[in-house]
Amino acid sequence: MKRKARRRRLLAGAAAVVAGVAVGAVLGLSGVFNHVIDELSLPLRHEDIIRQQANDKQVDASLIAAVIYAESRFRDQTSRAGARGLMQITPQTANEIEKLSGGTTFKLADLGNPDINIRYGTFYLHELLNRYDGNEIAALAAYNAGPTQVDSWGGAGLSLDEIPLEETRAYVADVLDKQRAYRETYAKELGY
Repeated sequence: MKRKARRRRLLAGAAAVVAGVAVGAVLGLSGVFNHVIDELSLPLRHEDIIRQQANDKQVDASLIAAVIYAESRFRDQTSRAGARGLMQITPQTANEIEKLSGGTTFKLADLGNPDINIRYGTFYLHELLNRYDGNEIAALAAYNAGPTQVDSWGGAGLSLDEIPLEETRAYVADVLDKQRAYRETYAKELGY
């Protein structure tokens, strides 16, 4: 009897130690698990390029990341409309950016290069922010629907509720939401 009781106490003690080690391991790895979950639900790639372009063009890094997320989920792709790369730039917009930026060697295939695509997309975002006096809502609406549309909707004074196209209104709301999430989740990576 005494042997069985002793054995039970030893097994219970061993189980408690194992449980304690397991809990400690889980708590110690929770940061790793949280990072994996963040990467799956809110991916971030090319943060070095994003930080550099944010600094060069005075555009919020979390806004750039949020536009990339909304446009491509950080995957290089081409849309049915011909928009290419991480920031989904159309060939027409790319040619306009090249002229505005003084470039002379652009080739359409360059939009598949993350460095060039983020550079061009951030340049365009910067131009739109300037055009609309820093109004992120108007600039994002123009990035999605085009400046001609945004000018007809009220331009620099545009608010989210005044965007008549549901798709564009949802796009702008999503980007603004993701901008906050990127700033909170990846502050260090984005240079905050």
